Amino acid sequence: MSADEAGQRLDNFLAARLKGVPRTRLYRIIRRGEVRVNGGRSQPATRLAEGDVVRVPPVRTAPPRSPGPVPASLSRPERLVIYADEDILVIDKPSGVAVHGGTGVSVGVIEALKRSALGGDFLELAHRLDRETSGCLVLARRRESLLALHRLFRRETDGVIKRYEALLHGEWDGDRQRVTAPLLRYRDATNGQSRVRTDPDGQNAASVIEKEETLPGATRVRITLETGRMHQARVHCRELGFPIAGDALYGDFAANRRYRAFGLTRLFLHACELSMPHPVHRRRMTFTAPLSRELQVVLESLRDRESCASG
Repeated sequence: MSADEAGQRLDNFLAARLKGVPRTRLYRIIRRGEVRVNGGRSQPATRLAEGDVVRVPPVRTAPPRSPGPVPASLSRPERLVIYADEDILVIDKPSGVAVHGGTGVSVGVIEALKRSALGGDFLELAHRLDRETSGCLVLARRRESLLALHRLFRRETDGVIKRYEALLHGEWDGDRQRVTAPLLRYRDATNGQSRVRTDPDGQNAASVIEKEETLPGATRVRITLETGRMHQARVHCRELGFPIAGDALYGDFAANRRYRAFGLTRLFLHACELSMPHPVHRRRMTFTAPLSRELQVVLESLRDRESCASG
């Protein structure tokens, strides 16, 4: 493992070398212990260090496939740019597109950007957003910047501050609450999909949920994530008793059908603000992404309903 390669997750390291092998297959051979790091078993999220020896079993790779079409929402990637310099690229990720290709997805955000003029010689994701979540997404444009960003995103104090805007189902009578339920990642037995549940044996997780506005049957909130676990905001809101509107995994499915009448056809979760030290010059920077018009329309429809009821 060279110095330039150090800091990568094991799954990403393998994906770059075993072109055409589905990630589900990579995760399977890692879990079975067929991939060894310095002679021992590892996890997909294991960070590799300079000098590590990675043993990979013989794996049949599929012939290269022609790349799929770029999703329409990524066809003009320059319109998504919030900030760019030689070290980082920050975009407003659209809802409905995965951050990278995988099972059932041929082209994600990273693949589309690499095909565009924004790609350059190096471009990698610094963190992830769920497919249905929109908003601030950071990418690295140099290997050194990527390693520094990984360190920042792993820290849970004075590092990266992530804020989201969400619409919760139900009228929450609180104003501010810190949810600290530990989160455990598991695979759904029926479809193998990765999911998360609250569990005492899970990873520590903390979210601060603050009321912004009460609407008919719903509450608009601001969520600050103190940790960065998978599906954290979604599961913590459900733990509070008020799932996020439009959430097909953890939400109220009957309520989601009703929200479609107000124009909501997606998860109402938006990464509206991200604050962090720059990976090179260390000056703290704050990036913001406004709510999309489709989400604003949902809020306006709910407010109109309230006006009609009061009138």
